[in-house]
Amino acid sequence: MKEKKGEYPFSDSGQLILIIVFLVVWIGDSFFLKKTTFISSYVPLYIRLIILGLTLITAIYLMNSGHIAVEREEKSYSVITTGGFRYVRHPLYLGSILICFGLTIATLSIISFVLFIGIFIFYDYIAGYEEKLLDAKFGEEYRQYKKRTGRWIPRVAKIVKSSINTNILF
Repeated sequence: MKEKKGEYPFSDSGQLILIIVFLVVWIGDSFFLKKTTFISSYVPLYIRLIILGLTLITAIYLMNSGHIAVEREEKSYSVITTGGFRYVRHPLYLGSILICFGLTIATLSIISFVLFIGIFIFYDYIAGYEEKLLDAKFGEEYRQYKKRTGRWIPRVAKIVKSSINTNILF
């Protein structure tokens, strides 16, 4: 297996294995076995579907804009700060996490939630690994970028502040 520079060595295979396991377990528990979905009777379906819809829309935006930025700036010699990278440092990973979260909330499968926690821990680990590589490669530029963006949760105050035109006179 050829290792990609800047990524954890088993990142791609780990992600693929985890998503397959998650989907098999989620589908099996949510639609066939229904062993750990008893909580769903306490939360209206429309609320769960709204949350699923919002997480899927956000995930699609992050993954699409993240891929576009990476493909466009693949040979870039600076930190990518456009698209989803403007808001979080790992938009592609966050998109995957949000898909699993949305599906888990849609059926409130407890076993899927346990798998979701494991998936989040995996992504957090590989994100930390890659951030160390990026820090070594880009130095102060990457450290400044880290101050402006969250790993998983956007730093809203910093986004708003950077979007305000400072030339406006009050």
